[in-house]
Amino acid sequence: MGLSLRPLLVVDGDSFAHRAYHALPKSIRRAGGRPAGALVGFTNMLLRLWEAEQPRAVLVAWDSIGVPTYRHEAFPGYQSGREFDDELLEQLDLLPQLVESFGFAFAKGDGYEADDFLAAAARKARGPVLVATSDRDAFQLVSDRVTVLQPTKGVSELARIGPAEVRERYGVEPEQVPDLIALRGDPSDRIPGAQGIGPKKAAEIVRQYGSLEAALAAGRFGAEAESLRLYKRIATMDASAPLPSLAAQAPTWARGAALAADWGMGALAGRLEALATA
Repeated sequence: MGLSLRPLLVVDGDSFAHRAYHALPKSIRRAGGRPAGALVGFTNMLLRLWEAEQPRAVLVAWDSIGVPTYRHEAFPGYQSGREFDDELLEQLDLLPQLVESFGFAFAKGDGYEADDFLAAAARKARGPVLVATSDRDAFQLVSDRVTVLQPTKGVSELARIGPAEVRERYGVEPEQVPDLIALRGDPSDRIPGAQGIGPKKAAEIVRQYGSLEAALAAGRFGAEAESLRLYKRIATMDASAPLPSLAAQAPTWARGAALAADWGMGALAGRLEALATA
C-alpha cells in the first residue's frame, strides 16, 4: 500500500489504558515492584493495531487528569464522581514516554481532553484516519474518510464504525451526535439531557428538526434551552486542540525495547526487540 493511502492511526490513550489496566492481573510488575499491567496491556494493544493497520503514523491522545477543562468550568457536575486507582495514575504518567520511545507522536495538554486531540487529528489529517477509542462520543468524527475502531471484547476485538454504522446504532448522522447526546444525556459524563427524553425520542427529534438549535427555534424545550446548548457544547469535541506533527513515522522499536528493559519489563522488551530486528 502506498504511503499516501495508509491511514493515520489516532488512539484514545486513556480509553485503552483503562481497559488494559482492568483486564490484566495486578500482579504484573516492573522494576522495584511497581505496577506494569496497564503499560504492558496498552503496548500489546498498540502493537496489534500497528501490525493490523500498518498506519503511516500514530498519534496517541491523553487526558490531563486532575486539570479542569472548559467543560468542568462550564458545568461543575461534568464527570463528577470519577475516581482512579493510584497504580493506574502512576502508569498513565509513564505511558506518553513509552509511546514516544516507539517513534510515535502523542498529544496532551492542560485544558484539553483526549477526545479533543482525536477531533483535531481527524480534521487536520489528509487521507484516511482510524480513531481507536471505546468512547462513543467519537462517532461524531465519522465520515467517508474517518473510521472509528471500537473495542467489542476487551482490547482484542474491534468493530469498524463508519457512517452507516452510526446511523444504524443511533438513528442520526455522525455530525448530529452532539445534538443527540445533549438531548438524551450521557450518564458516564454526568450530562443529564432533556427532562423525560430517552435515546429513541432524542433521535426522533434530531431527525425531525435536523439539529438541537432548530428544535429550540421551533419552541421545543424552552425552559431548558440554555442548559441543552451547554450540554451540546460539552459533548462536542474541540477540533482546535494543538497537535504535534502528523508526518509519516518510522517506528523506533529498539529504543522502546531499551526503555522497557530499563523499567524491568523483560518480556515486553523482548517483543519490541523482535520487531526491531524483523
